[in-house]
Amino acid sequence: MNPLVESLGPVFIVSFALQQLIELLDPILDKVIKPHKEWILSAVALVVGLLLTLGLGLRILRPFGVTSMPWLDVLLTALFVTGGTKWLNDLLKIIAYKKQEVQARAVMATQQVAKD
Repeated sequence: MNPLVESLGPVFIVSFALQQLIELLDPILDKVIKPHKEWILSAVALVVGLLLTLGLGLRILRPFGVTSMPWLDVLLTALFVTGGTKWLNDLLKIIAYKKQEVQARAVMATQQVAKD
């Protein structure tokens, strides 16, 4: 298997799992402490992200040859994990919108050619 995939695959899996945990906690905190829910969820996500990063030895910079500042790798990995997979979902939405836009342009161009 590709070393980059071996290194970053677990990071994506942990990010997804953490996002699911936050989604489970969200309605509970919404009922218990609604005014402070957002920052509590962020703090929980960061703490869990740091624990998972350190406990599982996850590093996102190591596969790119950055080994001189391990503390920075741990921090960036934890922040990346804390972000969950929202960025991936957003990217997929953007790609889907662009695809629909290109298809709509192709249909319009085909209709224009048919008129001429």
